[in-house]
Amino acid sequence: MDAEWGSYAQRVATALRRRRRDVGLSQEAVAYRAGLTRYTYQKYEKGESRPGSPINPSLRSLLAIAQVLEVELGALLPGDVPDLRSR
Repeated sequence: MDAEWGSYAQRVATALRRRRRDVGLSQEAVAYRAGLTRYTYQKYEKGESRPGSPINPSLRSLLAIAQVLEVELGALLPGDVPDLRSR
């Protein structure tokens, strides 16, 4: 499951990068407007929260980023969600 989550996190990171570029904002501008540090937002676009650990942003952070990027939250989240239930 960790590999699935890591792969999903990378697809979220790619969606963040693409959308930010599409709207013509810098990482710093997105971070500032979303109430995040530039470092934190950069890590989200890299798909990690710390080296070797996939991103896991708060719901508040994701909603703020989606609002800054002028997109529905679902547009930033790939449809093929990994099964996160305990087994």
